Amino acid sequence: MSLYLGIDTSNYTTSAALYDSDSGRVTQQKMLLPVKAGEKGIRQSDAVFHHTQQLPQMIAALRQEYGALEGLAAVGASVRPRSVDGSYMPCFTVGSGTARILADVMGVPFAAFSHQEGHIAAALYSAERLNLMNGQFIAFHVSGGTTEAVLVRGDGLHFQTEMIAQSLDLKAGQAIDRTAVMLGLPFPGGKYLEELALTCTEDIKYRPVMKGCDCSLSGIENQCQKMFAQGQPKENISKYCLTAVMNAIIAMTDALTVKYGDLPLVYAGGVMSNGLMRRAITARYPNAHFAAPDFSCDNAAGIAVLTARSQNK
Repeated sequence: MSLYLGIDTSNYTTSAALYDSDSGRVTQQKMLLPVKAGEKGIRQSDAVFHHTQQLPQMIAALRQEYGALEGLAAVGASVRPRSVDGSYMPCFTVGSGTARILADVMGVPFAAFSHQEGHIAAALYSAERLNLMNGQFIAFHVSGGTTEAVLVRGDGLHFQTEMIAQSLDLKAGQAIDRTAVMLGLPFPGGKYLEELALTCTEDIKYRPVMKGCDCSLSGIENQCQKMFAQGQPKENISKYCLTAVMNAIIAMTDALTVKYGDLPLVYAGGVMSNGLMRRAITARYPNAHFAAPDFSCDNAAGIAVLTARSQNK
């Protein structure tokens, strides 16, 4: 059994994962960072503190399943948000520092990747499309901190990415989470909005605000606030919010397909675990591939897979 440990300490989730290269199985443990009721996010100083408290629990949970980890072949971590100069967030120092210590103590290699690379790899792994790591495709990363599409060229391990579309203001996850908080729902609020939206019988229309391949999402939050002030039902507001975000992602995809042709499409990030969006986009684009829900939100699975590939190239 060849085991590879991946660690990711993102802005909202502490996660660790083991990849068994013999069986191809990934086992992961993750825990959301605690966000106080009514708050719309978390400060980096608080994120660092909570990762420091939670990461040992995630490692311990993995050990309970696999026993002693002395047989680890390598340890990897996400060390920055994106693979570009100047990309930095303090929260990633917790995972990268822990991974470097573990690798040094155990005398095994350490592999560094970006959080974005981990998301892409997790999506490809869960969609059974790791073969795309050696080719070109368009990858969407849609979350609370990112709403963008990149043109990806993979060399089998790392990804060269070029930003080709993004939200020009509010991020999709922000629009969703702020609406959920306004409605008195827990944070992060995506799954709770979806539960309410599924009970809505209204036919919701929304025309995205586009500038080329880019979108603008700030109007979604404004309209949801207006609907709330008018006393409209929570399920209607929830469906409007999710429909608006979905239509914006579809409009971005339409524009990119016209510009770049019929490339494979990969969708990852917490927002893309939404069932309404997955069904609508899959029906429209046969070449669309989604991370499974458990591999779509922030996780260390992709980092573990990449760590294994870094030792077997």
